[in-house]
Amino acid sequence: MSFARRQLVTAALTANALRPMPGYWFGVPTMFAGWLTSELAPHLLAATATDTLGQLSRGNRDLRGLSLAAASTAGLALLIRQAVAAKEDVDTALQEALGRDYLQRLTEDHSDIDLATPWSQLAMPFRMRDAEVEILKDLPYSEAGKRGLLDVYRRRDAQHTRGPVLLHVHGGGWTIGDKEHQGIPLLLHMAARGWVCVTINYRLSPRDAFPAHLVDVKRAIAWIREHGQEYGADPAHIAITGGSAGGHLTALAALTPNDPEYQPGFEHVDTSVQAAVPHYGVYDFAAASGTKRAHQMRNGFLGPRILQKDPASELEAFERASPLLRVHADAPPFFVIHGVHDTLIPVAEARLFVERLRETSTQPVAYAELPGTQHAFDVFPSVRSAHVVRAVDRFLRWNYATSSASSGDRSSAGVARQA
Repeated sequence: MSFARRQLVTAALTANALRPMPGYWFGVPTMFAGWLTSELAPHLLAATATDTLGQLSRGNRDLRGLSLAAASTAGLALLIRQAVAAKEDVDTALQEALGRDYLQRLTEDHSDIDLATPWSQLAMPFRMRDAEVEILKDLPYSEAGKRGLLDVYRRRDAQHTRGPVLLHVHGGGWTIGDKEHQGIPLLLHMAARGWVCVTINYRLSPRDAFPAHLVDVKRAIAWIREHGQEYGADPAHIAITGGSAGGHLTALAALTPNDPEYQPGFEHVDTSVQAAVPHYGVYDFAAASGTKRAHQMRNGFLGPRILQKDPASELEAFERASPLLRVHADAPPFFVIHGVHDTLIPVAEARLFVERLRETSTQPVAYAELPGTQHAFDVFPSVRSAHVVRAVDRFLRWNYATSSASSGDRSSAGVARQA
């Protein structure tokens, strides 16, 4: 491929990341191209500069290729600036929800709070390991075979401590996905800081219709309540997180504690959670917002593939599956995160969900709306995802300390306190 053609491809990818192609039918290809370009912008910029300098050193003066390279360089620099700005975006969201002095209060107990941009982590973004963390794989929590397995991430010395739990629910449109493919940067980060992190498989559609997915999330919570102490966990404090379909299940699980409809055979188990952090979730199964996009998703995908019901005759089932319509005053603290450029789930859906939460819930609701950000931005370490991971860390540790203090158990509130 010639220099000009390489730069044309890079320029097209950069343009798509800066201004994604609109429309329901273009959502998936636009997302994949924009997601990788946005999160790997520093790497693409380095590649573009190296390619261009190499051509110039050989005397290549292809004006078309050079012009495209200049345009890509400017666009990629803007994408990097937006990613770096995520540090301020997420911190502002936490200040608005938790108070302007929340960080000062956290640093009184935790000396490892880090706000720096972690450039050194980005050299090998797909190599996700932490020597301090051990992973216990494929523990059964239900009778659903492979879909009923979970992994536990914990510090190697976890058996000598007792840490709160973070439950992660993967995405994949309720039809694909695996516990080993999403959320790993957050799980490793929190486990290294003393949390016991659990990530689950769950039954998928179309083989199993909703609410099988949610029932499995509740079964995982029940498993943590029963077995968490065996793995160094404090099963009295469970936070839940997930992205996309996992964001939907995170929000709905948090809003339906102890609902017998979703706990067949284990109705007596406490399935409440103490905090919820949904990333780019689906909140409007019933198209209650009235938008064209919500109707397209409900009628063209959620109905026939996920709920396997007709919204024209069974709308109530879609309403019960919608976090937007399940908000109540006793909802736990939420930290909702969404990208402005998300082409799979429009940011307007998150805005409406947060508005309902803030109108109704008595607990803090933090909302970070990230400019220049696509769906699935947190799958691997990047400038942006690292800042979001650290903000989620701050939110969860603030929530755990607050919960511990309110319950009178201050002995465990300083989990992962660093010397």
